[in-house]
Amino acid sequence: MILFVLAYLAGILTIVSPCILPVLPFVFARAGQPFMKNGLPLLIGMAATFAAVATLAAIGGGWAVQANEYGRIAALALLALFGVTLLFPSLAERMTRPLVAVGARLSASADRHAGMGGSGVRPSLLLGVATGLLWAPCAGPILGLILTGAALHGASARTSLLLATYAAGAGTSLGLALLVGGRVFALMKHSLGVGEWIRRGLGIAVLAGVVVIASGLDTSVLTQVSLASTTALEQGLLDKFRADAGASRHPTQVAGGNPAVRTGNSTIAMKAADDLPIEDDLPPLSGAVQWLTGAVQWLNSPPLTDAALKGKVVLIDFWTYSCINCLRELPYVRAWADKYKDHGLVVIGVHAPEFAFERNVDNVKRAVAKLKLDFPIAIDNDYAIWRAFDNEYWPAEYFVDARGRIRHHQFGEGDYAASERIIQELLVAAGQTDVPTELATVNASGAEAASDAKDDQSHETYIGYGRADHFVSPGGFAQGAAHVYTVGTPALNQWGLAGDWTVAGDSATLDEPGGGIVFRFHARDLHLVPGPPPDGKPIRFEVRIDGAAPSDSHGVDVDAQGQGVVTGQRLYQLIRQDGTIADHTFEIRFLDPGVQAYSFAFG
Repeated sequence: MILFVLAYLAGILTIVSPCILPVLPFVFARAGQPFMKNGLPLLIGMAATFAAVATLAAIGGGWAVQANEYGRIAALALLALFGVTLLFPSLAERMTRPLVAVGARLSASADRHAGMGGSGVRPSLLLGVATGLLWAPCAGPILGLILTGAALHGASARTSLLLATYAAGAGTSLGLALLVGGRVFALMKHSLGVGEWIRRGLGIAVLAGVVVIASGLDTSVLTQVSLASTTALEQGLLDKFRADAGASRHPTQVAGGNPAVRTGNSTIAMKAADDLPIEDDLPPLSGAVQWLTGAVQWLNSPPLTDAALKGKVVLIDFWTYSCINCLRELPYVRAWADKYKDHGLVVIGVHAPEFAFERNVDNVKRAVAKLKLDFPIAIDNDYAIWRAFDNEYWPAEYFVDARGRIRHHQFGEGDYAASERIIQELLVAAGQTDVPTELATVNASGAEAASDAKDDQSHETYIGYGRADHFVSPGGFAQGAAHVYTVGTPALNQWGLAGDWTVAGDSATLDEPGGGIVFRFHARDLHLVPGPPPDGKPIRFEVRIDGAAPSDSHGVDVDAQGQGVVTGQRLYQLIRQDGTIADHTFEIRFLDPGVQAYSFAFG
């Protein structure tokens, strides 16, 4: 909501820029004329033209997000350009002079047409187009910064609404100008000095940030301001959107009675289809309302519509690719999708990210390929589907009958036999014949293997200070600043950092090689979610358990000597104990700087 308020205020402020002044006399000349034939066409023309120009800016903003993945220099150059145009408005005017010239000619044409007694609608519409062309370049630098942030969400409804909000701010100023005419014009002239100081202040701040990043004075700055990596700003927005969606940030067992973003096992009773309650209708996933409530992108399928799902039994599975509970559930979802696809079942995986790096569609594509998921995947980066279902959990399953009604839901992994029986009953109730009655056989391995619940005494632990608990390094966190940590003496389920780290709200970044993390745990499996630095350079690491190489207790992402490499942002299985489960001290040491560590998970 704050972002939209800022966009609206920015739209109001932008219209007082000097380069908008040439068109304002034409606007004020129509201030006393009928609104429907003059004011409304003018505003429509302005909004339509601005939408076209701003769409190009949004595409450019999306390129800016990707630029940081492919080249640090390209992203810094783009930020520097924004800073220079903010600091020197005359440069922005020269860069956009051809566009402004077109707008001026249209404005003059509109004025001549009106002077010759023409209809008020056409000249007013032309004047609106001219105003849009003149205004868009004025808005360019400030709008560019806003759109670069908006582009973090991709081409989505949120970006479109943000642009509309920005336009509404300027429309408010123009509407006021139409009502009170010259008095507003005089007031705008007086406010130009303030507007210029704001622009220049922003320009200095942007250029200073570029200098700091380019010179390497603070190795943590790029991580914190990078448009494409997991940043405090982006993660904060992500957490805000998730909070707006109704999700709790702290994981807990479902049995505890509180919402959880990630859940373990849950228990449900098996019921015949006729006995299942009607919980709600299936919310619209796409079609005419896709831009407001649907996925931002689909994998393995074109966008699914209500018509495509008509008469089908649907299983909606909310997941995210670094969630260990989701990974352990996916072999069953995958098996059901394959087994029942010819009997009327449609499985839809809704990927709703927890960490900002999970918003990167390329990351999701790689995960989907590695996990061998071939059913439709809806990318829910804006939490539109999440909100439509009023969901609060990873993983979460919703069972929908052939009439489009939600008949059951399950939060958390486990109880797969009961879930499959519900699928079978819904298919039979839908009129399907020869529905298999046996249960699917699943042989999961690696991180997808079921947890050893009886010996799992450790819980998911976040490393960023925003959600961390049981952190025992002396002195606690030096939030957002580089700091040399020592481990301390962790008891069961306590952990600490060693070496030079910068801890942000959602992760910790290693500033110097040789740093590590120590965790005292009790579980068969230990997993860590790390990622390489923004430049993608692989990070070598060594794992020890009770001071020795893991040997036969190594996970799938390390060898028996405990050697491994972080090559992408995902969940890594580091320990799978062989033999009796007991309390152990885990240590990981990173041989290269720049690694980003997000969370531990156990099983």
